[in-house]
Amino acid sequence: MNVIQLSDLVAYLKTFIIEISPEFQLLNNLIDTKLPTMVDILPAQYGDEMKGSSQAFGLPLDEIVLYNIFYEISSLVLFKTTTFLGYIGSLTGIKPGIFNISINERNSLKCGYIGLIEWIFNINRNQSFITFVIRDMLTKSDSYDETVKYLADVSLLAPCYYIIAVPKAGQVRASQTNYDNWKKQPIYDDRLTPCMKCMEAKGKNQVTFQSLFNVLSSRPMPNKETVYISLMEPATGRPW
Repeated sequence: MNVIQLSDLVAYLKTFIIEISPEFQLLNNLIDTKLPTMVDILPAQYGDEMKGSSQAFGLPLDEIVLYNIFYEISSLVLFKTTTFLGYIGSLTGIKPGIFNISINERNSLKCGYIGLIEWIFNINRNQSFITFVIRDMLTKSDSYDETVKYLADVSLLAPCYYIIAVPKAGQVRASQTNYDNWKKQPIYDDRLTPCMKCMEAKGKNQVTFQSLFNVLSSRPMPNKETVYISLMEPATGRPW
């Protein structure tokens, strides 16, 4: 992704917010007026990186902040993540030989827009941005147990599902969309049932990166809100 594509993506994101519902025009106005001043409230490393990205890419600071809210240290690779130009958070990540993690949006009445408005107006700033939480966790956590405890103790700005895999024998296949998988899926967006049928047809002996990608990239699994498809192997740290 180059700078022009990044600028186009941010412009589309703003338009998309309004298309969901005209009431979100208020949120769009807040983004333009409030977010540039909010950057100094974020943890220093994130705020500084966003300011640097704004200068490097020649994009307004409010757009860089919007893009980021919706390593290597001491010469050691701490984790790997799939990301975009100018994006400093993590939606997925691998700690080679330890675990990998990804997140899915959880559809609920308390959506991320409510949490963002609460944060902007200082109604509740104890909530954390999910992608920053994932990056912090990948930096600090060295085991599955540490990861689960770290994530369980954090209050999030928007609801989500964490999917964590470890390199142990007898792994369990888990299918997760944007709804609680232990409940009946909505008839207008049931992607879980066809996904499970495809995985059951494959069988555990036929699960490969290619076969998983074929399932995840086939309709109806992706939808208009799908950000990207990422496959990860925790034992080797291999992304795909």
